[in-house]
Amino acid sequence: MNKAEHFGKELYDALRGRYALRPLIERDPSLTVDDAYAISLDFLARRRKDGEKVVGKKIGVTSKAVQDMLGVHQPDFGFLTDWMYVDGDIDVDAKALIAPRAEAEIAFILKDSLVGPGVTAADVLAATQSIVPCFEIVDSRIQDWKIGIVDTVSDNASCGVYVLGKERLDPAGLDLPNLHVAVTKNGAPLSEGYGHAVQGDPAQAVAWLANTLGAYRVTLDAGDVILSGSLVPLAPAQKGDRFEMILSDASGQLGACVANFV
Repeated sequence: MNKAEHFGKELYDALRGRYALRPLIERDPSLTVDDAYAISLDFLARRRKDGEKVVGKKIGVTSKAVQDMLGVHQPDFGFLTDWMYVDGDIDVDAKALIAPRAEAEIAFILKDSLVGPGVTAADVLAATQSIVPCFEIVDSRIQDWKIGIVDTVSDNASCGVYVLGKERLDPAGLDLPNLHVAVTKNGAPLSEGYGHAVQGDPAQAVAWLANTLGAYRVTLDAGDVILSGSLVPLAPAQKGDRFEMILSDASGQLGACVANFV
């Protein structure tokens, strides 16, 4: 069993057993980011053997607020499966969440594929069917969120589950960098941010993803849901918490999303 298989199995077992691991980089300091992506692909392959289907991709650690919080200073990516999508309340136990944190994002739903390198933000907009207010619930199979870039990449970019709002917004004519998000937790104001928090423009973040994935011969496919990165700091969540995000522009509210933990 090589490194990818060894650590991929560890992460898979931790997900299914709902427990956290000592950081991988502490146990094998020779691990590189390329090793981490190989581990992530092995982890994903084990989930696919269980019947999970890839339905999209996610960008992680794109905003300065999240980079500073986690001490990880470059973006990464992970995969979304149908099991990770939640329609309605988030059952913490059923989804085996360990230490969930909520982050408000803009999701892109693609109508055309994007294949890097060379993808631009304009290409992303042309390939996008709609954007959607979204909560990604990040989670970590690494103890106490002690993650560096190798650990979070290996752990599928620390993804747990995600929730989409009901609105499907045409990005044409919207000023994505200046879209505003306001987040409440249990009815109290929590945080706010703008689209430009993620690499200056959410569409640019998706272009980065397409180009980065191209190096690994992975594409963004028609129908994919793409999570473009958090616009606000991550917020710890537990049973009983309710988060709501309101997405708006200068004209007023555009959409909303709720993450209700049960």
